[in-house]
Formats: sequence, C-alpha cells, structure tokens
Amino acid sequence: MLDPFKPHLHQRLDEGCGNVAELFREIRALGYTGSYSNLRDHLVGQRPAKAPLAKPAPTVREVTGWLTRRPDSRTEDQRPQLKALLERCPELAAADQHIRAFATMLTQLSGHDLPRWISDAHAAGLPGISSFAKGLEQDLDAIIAGLTSRWNSGPVEGRVNLEVTWNLAVGVIMSPRS
Repeated sequence: MLDPFKPHLHQRLDEGCGNVAELFREIRALGYTGSYSNLRDHLVGQRPAKAPLAKPAPTVREVTGWLTRRPDSRTEDQRPQLKALLERCPELAAADQHIRAFATMLTQLSGHDLPRWISDAHAAGLPGISSFAKGLEQDLDAIIAGLTSRWNSGPVEGRVNLEVTWNLAVGVIMSPRS
C-alpha cells in the first residue's frame, strides 16, 4: 500500500521531516488508505542514524577559568576551544589581552606598568575589566608597591585566614543547636 507514496516519503525524509504524524497526514491527502502503524513501521527502517550529539558549549565558569589560568596549564582540549571563542568574539579577545597583561605584571613584579594598564583598560570599555581597573585606582600606590616588591604578606594572610575559617567552622560545629 505504501509503494506509490514512497517517493514522496523519501523526499520528505531527505528534507529533514521525520514527524510520522505529519507524513501520515500528507500521504493521506494524496490518497493513502493504509494505517498509521504501517507507515510508522516502514519509516523506522528508513530513518538515518542519528548523528552524535554536538559537544555542549563551555560554561561561563569554564571560560573564565581558561582566561585566568596560566596558558601552559590548559589541557589539549581546552586550547582549541578557547582559541575558537576568542576568534568569534572580539570583546572576549580584548579581555584576554588585558588579563594576560595584568598576569604579566603580577608574575614579573612590573607594577610600574599599572597606570598604563588601567588607562588601556578604561579605553577598552569592557565592563568587567573597567570596573576592576577603577577598583585598583582606589589604592593605587599600595597596589603598585605590592606589584613591584618581591616581599609580600601572602603566607601570613593565608595562615590568618585559615585560622579564622577554622575557628568559625569549629564554632559552628560546637555551638549548641536551638
């Protein structure tokens, strides 16, 4: 019963229509008198294999991690993904350049470059980068000193923060429940 309608069905399948109910209505209008189940059973064997699902787009958190991580610590899978994103989005590529420049100041203790970096960050007009730069201006001298001195209080502050966190956690655990 389906033979006269197979050319139409195959054309519609090639066009991407896989809705059995829609195809049933179409061939019914063309004179098909068979059953829906007969059509469905025929189409099950005609459908092309489904293509594998595309890899999901990276999350904001993942991209932020890629941008703020040392380039040599990215995986082989992450590098081409980030490159593709930067090629498609000029704003993200500009943000990446500012992040890299700031990271260079941090790692090479070149705080004397900070005023120029802040000026460039404002000129770029990228909201997150601009607001970060504005925050740096609040205490510019101290930040420049921190970015030029090989001495820092990081280990001490780390211990203090760890001790405070530990005391708070223990206090919460040990406090009587109401």
